[in-house]
Amino acid sequence: MSSEPGTIETDGETAVIRFERHLPYPIKDVWAAITDPARRRAWFGETVLDIEAGTIEMLPEDPPAAPDAKRMTGRILVWDPPRVFEHEWRQRIVEDGVVRYELSETATGTLLAFTHRGLSVRNARGFIPGTHAFFDRLDAHLAGAEPPAWSERYTAVAPAYPSWS
Repeated sequence: MSSEPGTIETDGETAVIRFERHLPYPIKDVWAAITDPARRRAWFGETVLDIEAGTIEMLPEDPPAAPDAKRMTGRILVWDPPRVFEHEWRQRIVEDGVVRYELSETATGTLLAFTHRGLSVRNARGFIPGTHAFFDRLDAHLAGAEPPAWSERYTAVAPAYPSWS
């Protein structure tokens, strides 16, 4: 599986993870895969999205860690279907942050621009291969294929990212 790598931009001790994925699927399908809890479960894990209350809670099936370490909660900050979905990322193991999915139509499908802001540089370096693995799973899900195991994708893509100490 070949996929587009992400980048990390640093500003002092904080970082932003960025991914751009060109997905050969209609924007409505990509939006649904990102925001519909049943679809999101297939590539990310259990998701409770309450638009009226403005909250999100996610529990990825992988990585192999305790549920309280993996659980993410937050408020929805931007909900603009089918273009922008932004929410807080509050997780016990990292700094509070904000993730943003921006979708735009292209001649061949959809461009997904993703950012995760607010992480320390160290945590961004730890998160980027895992985020990459999740987006590979998203791509497989959109293609109608069984998403690859997260841990296998993580192991395959991690060498592409320097592990600066």
